Amino acid sequence: MIGVYPNEEFEMLVDEAMARPVVSCDAESSLAAAARLMIDEEHGALPVVLHGSLIGIITERDILRAVADGRSPAEVTVNELMTPDPDSLEPDVDVTDAADWMLAAGYRHLPVVDDGKVLGMVSMKDIMWALADGNRCLRERMNNGAGH
Repeated sequence: MIGVYPNEEFEMLVDEAMARPVVSCDAESSLAAAARLMIDEEHGALPVVLHGSLIGIITERDILRAVADGRSPAEVTVNELMTPDPDSLEPDVDVTDAADWMLAAGYRHLPVVDDGKVLGMVSMKDIMWALADGNRCLRERMNNGAGH
């Protein structure tokens, strides 16, 4: 990523920006249980995992859509509404590239997966914080005379 000052660069990987530890649910969980977990852990989406492997993603929008359609979150399972086999990011992707892809695809949350194992989740909020921190660090380096 090019910083706010000429000739300055900043690099941060998704691995450094993602939420940890992994908070996930299984496909047979109710939407109510998934929603409670999202609230308790302050996440907007959860990876759906079976035997340690990513099989889907459930988002706050999925749950909201079900409620708006008159479905009972206590009676509907995650499996019924999750996005199966979701796109994911690898931990060594630069946050700028992740931001570009997430914006282009309309994703607000993506699982971070390495060798089939879910490592965490990254959100657009996580990405924005990482980019803001990177630019702040570059400004501080420039103000302190470093980098030239």
